[in-house]
Amino acid sequence: MSENLKSIKHVIMVLSGKGGVGKSTITTQIALSLVQAGKKVGILDVDLCGPSIPHMLNLQNQDVHQCSEGWVPVYTDNNQNLSVMSIAFLLKNQKDAVVWRGPKKNAMIKQFLTDVYWKDVDYLVIDTPPGTSDEHISTVEGIQALHPDGAVLVTTPQDVATADVKRELTFCRKTNIPILGIVENMSGYVCPSCKDCTNIFSSGGGKALAEQTNVPYLGSVPLDPVLTNALERGMGMKDYSTSPAMQAVDEICSKIRQSVED
Repeated sequence: MSENLKSIKHVIMVLSGKGGVGKSTITTQIALSLVQAGKKVGILDVDLCGPSIPHMLNLQNQDVHQCSEGWVPVYTDNNQNLSVMSIAFLLKNQKDAVVWRGPKKNAMIKQFLTDVYWKDVDYLVIDTPPGTSDEHISTVEGIQALHPDGAVLVTTPQDVATADVKRELTFCRKTNIPILGIVENMSGYVCPSCKDCTNIFSSGGGKALAEQTNVPYLGSVPLDPVLTNALERGMGMKDYSTSPAMQAVDEICSKIRQSVED
């Protein structure tokens, strides 16, 4: 195991069966909520073909530097409570496509896991690509010695999304990754004017899947356009403590912390 990983206390993977369910948004929200709870957090973005975490945290065009211990991640604050590593920091042009075959992707993930100097991080939250691919297998192999705390599976309420999450459940069980639970994202739409929440999609699919597969249900997160816009502009969640989405994520993080810290 890399020396740079030994100081990490907790490792969490965030998975989704398909794209477009808000996996990276949930990853960012979980990380920010953990920071608000007083934790030092690192985000490892291994979604090599769609690295969106730096944009959500307003870290575009930042550079990765070297130190004697390896790569220094990009920090979002002066106190260095939240750090990020992503392929986006290594691209000359943020709009460049990453057109790599599997072996090169696997080598990059291995380098991320061995060469990034995370310091004394309490939580490393890993944002993965949709599906179950080479990137997932390489990530699991790289963190297996750390005995990762588990995976958070993100879905939307529709049947087509929850069906794909079943494949993620199978992947976790075959690779011996504990399942922390399922999060149902975009579970309703919060009106920015009246704050009412309306189910524009179906609802309850994530909870039903959790009951069906006998895994914990962590909670549902409504689609809050005000908070989503804030994340996209790099404003985080600190000024939106009354947001229904923020409150939902805080409750989810509380369950995660209780599960992994007790």
